[in-house]
Amino acid sequence: MIPTVVWGTGNVGRAAIRAVEAHPALELAAVLVHDPAKAGRDAGELAGLGRRLGVAATDDIAAVLAAGPRAVVYAASGDLRPDGALADVSRAIRAGAVVVTPSLYPLYDKRGAPPEFRDPVLAAVADGGGSLFASGVDPGWGNDVLPLLVSGLGTVVDAVRCQEIFDYSTYEQEESVRYLVGMGQPMDYEPLMLAPSVPTMVWGGQIRLMARALGAELDDIQETLDRRALDSTVVTRTMGAFEAGTQGAVRFEVRGIVGGEPRLVIEHVTRIHASCAPDWPSPPDGGDGAHRVIIEGRPRIEVTVEATDEDENRSAGGNATAVGRLVGAVDWLAHADPGLYDALDVPLRPAVGRLGRT
Repeated sequence: MIPTVVWGTGNVGRAAIRAVEAHPALELAAVLVHDPAKAGRDAGELAGLGRRLGVAATDDIAAVLAAGPRAVVYAASGDLRPDGALADVSRAIRAGAVVVTPSLYPLYDKRGAPPEFRDPVLAAVADGGGSLFASGVDPGWGNDVLPLLVSGLGTVVDAVRCQEIFDYSTYEQEESVRYLVGMGQPMDYEPLMLAPSVPTMVWGGQIRLMARALGAELDDIQETLDRRALDSTVVTRTMGAFEAGTQGAVRFEVRGIVGGEPRLVIEHVTRIHASCAPDWPSPPDGGDGAHRVIIEGRPRIEVTVEATDEDENRSAGGNATAVGRLVGAVDWLAHADPGLYDALDVPLRPAVGRLGRT
């Protein structure tokens, strides 16, 4: 059994505790929390399992890492604190742990990672002998392993389009929804996630991964952006009101240009309510969210993935698939050499030993 720590118990951390508990090769060794009010609570309670796991959450990072865990699932957010997340992850690697995380977008593509992110990780690997694999859903499997797998079914591939189409009223992280993405803000407000070059920083690594796997030479990576205002005020279940005239929908693309044409495209269509921008793409069943891959060519292939968790919530379902990809890689990484890995290195494998396991 591989002693595994889950660091963080938010949207991703809850799913991570459940995934570690369900994995036949892993043993939940500790749960790290930032909020002192969560310290001492049982991991099963924090994960919503409805049963105790006998592991009490703690905020003592030094003690947990001093115990020498073989693996760490780092689930704390890095969106607004990338330097802090990088420092935490490097600390765990230096302690000798295999670390998996969705929190460090610049490290999804190890070859294209900026030195200010890559170098501290490589130094920690050299010092402590740990490893890092950073991935998620989108960015993540929705624009690396899935489109690459599906592309292999084609005879001619003209273009690859990866779409995330989501109603963010189901996303229980209000600060990110309102300020990072800008929902409910005046139309002249510039959200950090939509600022020029930021989409490329987040999703450009996925474009480079696809190009590398397909043997294509990128000319450039470009961005497009469109925003729509709400026609009327809407009230959401988890975040309250979003006023008429404020941002209600966003559509952007990160485009990999090959031979002068946008051949590799990652597109996001994000709404706070289905009534905003109804002419933009929607999930095929009219639901709250989906990930879609379209291979333009011969034949034309379209695959849509819809995941639900935590009372049929699709945002929670997406988080759970990201966690499944990461936690499912822990035992592979534990047997690999120390290092920095990306999605082209780490195989997506069948759920061996997990069929029927609760």
